[in-house]
This record gives sequence, structure tokens and C-alpha cells, in this order.
Amino acid sequence: MSLLNRFRVTQATNTPTPVPAVPRDSRGNSPLHVSTPSSGAGTASAPANGRFSNGLKEFLWQLDGIGRGRMLDLGPASQHTLGFFIERGFKVYSEDLLTTWHGFLNEDTEKTRAQASSGQPLDPSQRTVGAITDRFLEANLNHAPDTFDAVLMWDTLDYLDREAAQRVAARLTSIVRDGGAMLAVFHTKAAEAFCRYRVLDASNLELVPSPALLPPQRVYQNREIEDLFRRFRSSKTFVGRDQLREGVFVK
Repeated sequence: MSLLNRFRVTQATNTPTPVPAVPRDSRGNSPLHVSTPSSGAGTASAPANGRFSNGLKEFLWQLDGIGRGRMLDLGPASQHTLGFFIERGFKVYSEDLLTTWHGFLNEDTEKTRAQASSGQPLDPSQRTVGAITDRFLEANLNHAPDTFDAVLMWDTLDYLDREAAQRVAARLTSIVRDGGAMLAVFHTKAAEAFCRYRVLDASNLELVPSPALLPPQRVYQNREIEDLFRRFRSSKTFVGRDQLREGVFVK
């Protein structure tokens, strides 16, 4: 059974809201720093679906004093988030990991079907979760070690198979420099709705309902989260009443 079928991926019936085009670097790998949006992007008051975030406050405290650092946002490019961190001197890269992973699974499955249809032998070792994730990482999150001072991971790992999550977490660990920080979100029970995240101000996040790309794969316990980020020297977690656990990890 293919990994895609195992995940029971379904095509969304609605088209995700397009995000603004973001220029890429000279290698064409990662979206780059864009100009700050017009007034108020980083200081907007939280709307009705905004939430107070202790994790965000702790994350910003850890980043205080870094100056002109580099940040990787693993969600879709958001002008609110970009503007907030650009105003604080960060060069922001955006890499929508879940969308890229979803597309990769579809493409990888189609290649396998085509190979089988043509009578070519299939190598079972190349259909394991680990092998598929390794192929994904050959072309994605392909940054040099110690590239970033900060990473916004959101709830990405909740939607990956455990082995895939372990390999992605290891890659992220390698590209965060010593002293850098990561903000991650985990659901304390299976997510009932798929949302995207954006930073509104220094203490508020907005959860934006979006068409589901993948079903949730796992609910992580504290010990499992600690194991994923065992190479980080410190961590702090905050559990909200909305069944979200925010984690801040410092390398």
C-alpha cells in the first residue's frame, strides 16, 4: 500500500486562498525577505478568532537581541507574519512545508503507479516512510547547517507520519544555529479542523481555517516532543484551553 493511500489523502473541494508572490533567492530555493507591508501589519489587534499566545511571547523573548537574524516560516507566506518580523530586523524565508509534502506524496505515488503499469520492478525498500521522506528532503528544507536563527514550525508535525516527523525534526535541528529558537504547535487531541497560523502582534496569533491537505497523523505526548527536539538545550511548553500545546525550543 502506498504511503499516500495509507494517509487516506483526499483532494480538497475548495481551492486554498492564494498567498502573495514572494521573490526567491539566486539559487531559486527559498522565498526571501519581502518589503514590509503598509502600516499596521505587525501591530494589528486580534480579531475574534485570534488567540493569546504564551508560546509566541516566550519565542520573542528568546529572540530579543539577535538583531538582523534569519527566520524560516514553515507555513504559507502571510503578510502579517512577514511584516511583524521584518520590522524587527529579520530576513524571513517562507516554505509551506505541508503543501509541498502533500504535492510530493501525490507525485511520488503517480510515479510508482506508472512504473508498475510499465512492468518495471518495484523496490519495496524505496516505498518505506523513511525512504520517501529522505527523497522529499533531498529537494526540500535543503539549507546549510546553522542557517537560521529562528523557525516557525506551527503544527506541521501533527500531520506527518511519526518516522517522517522524526526526520523532518532532525533536518530542522541541523539548520538552526546554536542559540537559535523554534516555535512549534501540537494538538493535545486529534485536530477537529485544519488551520493556518499568522502572527498578529507580540502576543496574539490568528488561526485561519483552511481546506485540509492531510488528515492528522498523531497526537504527541510531552516525552515524544522532547525526544523530537532532544538536541535543543532547553524547552518550554504552554497548554491552552483550546487544546493546543505550544513549545519553544532553544538550541
